Amino acid sequence: MNAHLLSVDTLSRDYVERLFDVAHRMEPIAQRRAITRVLEGAVLGNLFFEASTRTRMSFHAAFSRLGGSVCDTTGFTFSSMAKGESLYDTSRVISGYVDAIVMRHPDAGSVTEFAAATHVPVINGGDGPGEHPSQALLDLYTIRKEFERLGKAFAGAHLLLTGDLRYGRTVHSLIKLLSLYEPLRLTLVSPPGLEMPAELIDHAENAGHRVAQRDSLNADYGDVDVVYATRIQKERFTQEMEEGFSLSQDFSVDRAFLDRHCSPHTVVMHPLPRDSRPGANDLNVDLNGDPRLAIFRQTDNGIPVRMAIFATLMGVDHLFERDLRRVGWQPPHQVGVDDALPTP
Repeated sequence: MNAHLLSVDTLSRDYVERLFDVAHRMEPIAQRRAITRVLEGAVLGNLFFEASTRTRMSFHAAFSRLGGSVCDTTGFTFSSMAKGESLYDTSRVISGYVDAIVMRHPDAGSVTEFAAATHVPVINGGDGPGEHPSQALLDLYTIRKEFERLGKAFAGAHLLLTGDLRYGRTVHSLIKLLSLYEPLRLTLVSPPGLEMPAELIDHAENAGHRVAQRDSLNADYGDVDVVYATRIQKERFTQEMEEGFSLSQDFSVDRAFLDRHCSPHTVVMHPLPRDSRPGANDLNVDLNGDPRLAIFRQTDNGIPVRMAIFATLMGVDHLFERDLRRVGWQPPHQVGVDDALPTP
C-alpha cells in the first residue's frame, strides 16, 4: 500500500486496477443512494495554497461521504507560510491535527517536500505545472466507463490531447498513467511554445505508444476516440511569453469542429475550469447538452475515485461496505438538466 499519492510515477497498473474496483463499488455512495461511516472520527486537512473550486470541494465531499470531517485552508495570505514558515514545519504541525492531507501548491515538487516530513497520508492536489495524479486517475476511470458504454476496446484507442500541453499538469499526469497500459495512439495538438515537454513524449514512446504532434486542429480526426481539451494557463506564463502570445481559432473545440472532423461517438473531456468567455479558444459552451460531452460525467466520477484513494491509503477499502445503508432523503434522479445518459 502506498503511503502517499504524490505522482503517477509511484503507481503500478495493479494498484490502479484495484483502485478502480474500489471506486466502482463506491458509486452508490457517490451517487447519494447509500451511506457509509467507515471514516467516522477521521479528519482531513484540505490545504489549498492555489485557487481551486472543483478539486477542493471534490476531495471535501469524498471524505465527508466516507463519514469523516474536513478542515479547509485556502491561499497563502491566511496561512503561516505568509510569515515565513517552512513546508517542513507546516507539514509536521498540521499532521498533529488531522488524519489525511490534500495539498495544492503553486510550486512543482512542493507537495513531495511537504510529504517527506510526515507519515500522515498526503495526496497531491496539484503542484504548479507539475502533476495532478488524482485528476489523471479520474480521467482514465471516465475513459474506461465511456468506452464500456460505447462498446469500445481501450487497447489501441486514439486520444487527442489539445490546448496547453506545456503547463497543463492534468495532461502530464494522464500521459504518464496511460503508459501503464497497452500501446495507444496519442495525437498532441498545441500552439507553438505550449508543446508537451519532451521527456513526457519520450516516456510515452518508450511505453510503446504512437505519438504524433500537430499545431492545428484543422485536420481530419475521424478516428479519434477521445478529445481531451485543456485551458491555456496564462497565469503560468512569463511576462515575455504573455507579451508575444497569440492564439488562433484553430484551438477552439466546439460543435462545428466535432461535426466536421470527428466521429459521432467521439468522447469530449476537459479537466475544468473551461474558459467560457467569447474568443477564449477553449471548450465551447455550444456543446452543452451534446451526448459526446463527458465533462460533467467526468467531474462526477471524481467523487468515487477520490473516495477510493482515501479508502486505500487509510486501509478501509475492505470495510466500507459492512455498514452500508440507504440514504434517508430523496436524491435527484439527474443532477443536471442535460444529464440523461447518452445512448451508444
